[in-house]
Amino acid sequence: MDALPTGDCIAIGPLVSRVLAPNPSPFTFTGTQTHIVGTTDVAVIDPGPADPEHIDAIMRGIAGRTLTAIVITHTHNDHSPGSRPLQALTGAPIVGCAPLVLDNLGPRADAAFDADYAPNRVMAEGDAVTGEGWTLTAVETPGHTSNHLCFALPEARALFSGDHVMGWSTTVVAPPDGDMTAYLASLAKLQARDDAVYYPAHGEPITNPAQKVRGFLGHRRQREAQIMRLIEEGVGTIPDLVERMYVGVDRRLFGAAGGSVLAHLIDLQGRGLVTVENDHWWKVG
Repeated sequence: MDALPTGDCIAIGPLVSRVLAPNPSPFTFTGTQTHIVGTTDVAVIDPGPADPEHIDAIMRGIAGRTLTAIVITHTHNDHSPGSRPLQALTGAPIVGCAPLVLDNLGPRADAAFDADYAPNRVMAEGDAVTGEGWTLTAVETPGHTSNHLCFALPEARALFSGDHVMGWSTTVVAPPDGDMTAYLASLAKLQARDDAVYYPAHGEPITNPAQKVRGFLGHRRQREAQIMRLIEEGVGTIPDLVERMYVGVDRRLFGAAGGSVLAHLIDLQGRGLVTVENDHWWKVG
């Protein structure tokens, strides 16, 4: 896709517009997309980083309308910090996922957590915020993070998929908080829904969501099979697995790849298929 202009409020569907934050990176693609939902009164989903230019762009996008809710899918630093300056400007409540802060145990493959996130209301499965002509209903989708929520917009048969299902890449699932078992279960949960379109935080709208989710599940099963095959060949450390599995991939992404491999290994260990000793993973049986 062509790079989108930052700072512009662009209508992308019934009841939905987006504003792209100026934070492109290998993990955010063109940047974090803030979505504005509604007509007369609106919700803002994932206001992104606390970047003054981006907050100004959001305010221009909602000009003349009342902001009734600032909705957060998860608390990575490219999603939730903008909630505080936006609340200071509008008085709108911050709602959505629960707070989550992890100690930084070393370089992260994805964004660090927002330690200052303080919602006025934590939403759980089925909880909703509403406005004139729109409803946003929480769908619990742990995996990318343990506190990740998607939000359904039934009036448009749409789902704001956050980072759980992105429009440009598979999501990062990296321990200690990323959980492959939970991620796969959350994908299966979405597969059972009948949404017509996903609006992800990164990448273009997904107009074939059932096919996309099926493809992501297939991709993870292929990675799992690849890991098992390499372990059977005696390749048992995470760095060696990454070297064999991600040939041709930018080495700057090897940290994320290693986290994904570890998440798969923990899932396989939980199913009794592998075990680990001195950082070397072995097939059970």
